[in-house]
Amino acid sequence: MNLSLDGYIAAPGDDLGWSVPSDELFQWWSDRVGATGLALYGRKLWETMSSHWPTADQQPGATPAEIEYARRWRDMPKVVFSSTIDKVDWNTRLVTGDAVAEITRLKAEDGGPMDICGATLAGAAMRAGLIDEYVLVTHPVLVGGGTPFFTALDSWVNLNLVETRTFPGGLVLTRYETRR
Repeated sequence: MNLSLDGYIAAPGDDLGWSVPSDELFQWWSDRVGATGLALYGRKLWETMSSHWPTADQQPGATPAEIEYARRWRDMPKVVFSSTIDKVDWNTRLVTGDAVAEITRLKAEDGGPMDICGATLAGAAMRAGLIDEYVLVTHPVLVGGGTPFFTALDSWVNLNLVETRTFPGGLVLTRYETRR
């Protein structure tokens, strides 16, 4: 997830203007999508992503990186968890039931790396102890409010730092494994 230094994934009014990636970070995210076996989306982030990426490669002025990302995003298998939408497209299936139970089932299948996309869905998976790795890109901005990434937990989650990397503009990627 991209987050502000004060821990938000979106500023008030769902403003994401502060999180525009550099070319290098965009390529890193694209490579991550290319290596992901399955992406799990909450409704809100799904609506944001699916309103842009399915046709982003056909837009005038699309860069080679955007074209590559759009193709990878469409091709990547996805699951959307929502009780308020009734249709999804682009190599995606909809789950309207218990997200924690479905994520537990998917993890047991061991179908390769999965990414959880969206704060609400990630929060439920965090509380259930289903996250093996956290990948955070912290942007050097304080937004002062909005949608927090981390929600209240029932107990601590101890982590081991496994990678740090800096990107242009002072962005810092940190990757942590859950210590079990």
